[in-house]
Amino acid sequence: MPSMVTFNNKINREFSQEVKKRVNTYFEEQNISKHANAAMVFKTVVILGVYWGAYALIMLGGLSLHWMWALAVVMGIGMAGIGFSITHDALHGAYSSNQRVNNFVGLFFDLVGANGYIWKITHNIIHHTYTNIHGHDEDLEVAEFIRLSPHTEHKPIHRLQHVLAFPAYSFATFFWVFVKDYWYFIKNPLGPYEDKKHPVSEWIKLFATKAFYYTYIIVLPLLFLDITWWQLLIGFTSLHLVAGLILGVIFQLAHVVESTTHPIPNEDNMIENHWVIHEMLTTNNFARSNKALCWYVGGLNFQIEHHLFPKVCSIHYPAISPIVEQTAKEFGIPYNCHETFSEAVASHYRTLKQFGDPNFSYQEESSLAAA
Repeated sequence: MPSMVTFNNKINREFSQEVKKRVNTYFEEQNISKHANAAMVFKTVVILGVYWGAYALIMLGGLSLHWMWALAVVMGIGMAGIGFSITHDALHGAYSSNQRVNNFVGLFFDLVGANGYIWKITHNIIHHTYTNIHGHDEDLEVAEFIRLSPHTEHKPIHRLQHVLAFPAYSFATFFWVFVKDYWYFIKNPLGPYEDKKHPVSEWIKLFATKAFYYTYIIVLPLLFLDITWWQLLIGFTSLHLVAGLILGVIFQLAHVVESTTHPIPNEDNMIENHWVIHEMLTTNNFARSNKALCWYVGGLNFQIEHHLFPKVCSIHYPAISPIVEQTAKEFGIPYNCHETFSEAVASHYRTLKQFGDPNFSYQEESSLAAA
């Protein structure tokens, strides 16, 4: 097995220790849990209700095709919300201190067509550890014609990626429910892991939950609704185009923008920064004051806090964000943030254009080893 990338955690420990101390002090002084509160539970019920409620209304029958199509779009919005605001926390073990609760809530990830086990490997372990490191971070591998790292080999098609990327993001959940999870179960190597063995129970769960999803989303509507296969295809496609676009765009704004870096290991396969500093340099927040967006996307617009404190429920990120930002300022550490959603989208667009330009020369910022 090839040696994994490591981090120089012997340096810059002061910032890591101080920011963790201050955040822990906040929870202690407020006498509140780091896990879900009543507001989080209410949001969970609402978002699950949006997805399953829209599905139930469709399956009750008697609606016009236009109404069924509109409800399919609502399901797409609900599907993205389930991923953002509910199962993301649960799969990180942040929703509850009780792992059984996390497992139950996390199961909804599988019930909308994805696979929580593979997500924990590719996202919780690989992405969170090797953020923006080419060849390791699986989140940079969207498609061959999308270059999300300046260290990926440039191809002529990348010249058009600023045009192709957003439509491509729309197909993210199509790929997820039909290809991605199966592919990652057999992919070798998987990020930095070679010959990764998956438990038989997870193989069984993969096929069982996929079969459940295909049954309620495809088979049952065809059996019980007065629609044709192509009308179902329109609704199904609309659902996934909406969910895919929302998920794809939001995830990219957290790491592939102009202010974030894409470090490469040195000759000893080491990143010359403490891991916490690495996360600060490669991660971006956006639209922190947009309450509606914060509610809907959970902690995904507070990615700095999420990467530093993945076991803290996203409902608390708006409160601890100023603490992290102030501590970073005192230590001279960058705190990447776009004030609005549109600014973040524009920055991602410009980054796509830069990485698609064959003449663009990426200059990595120096290590903060002396910070």
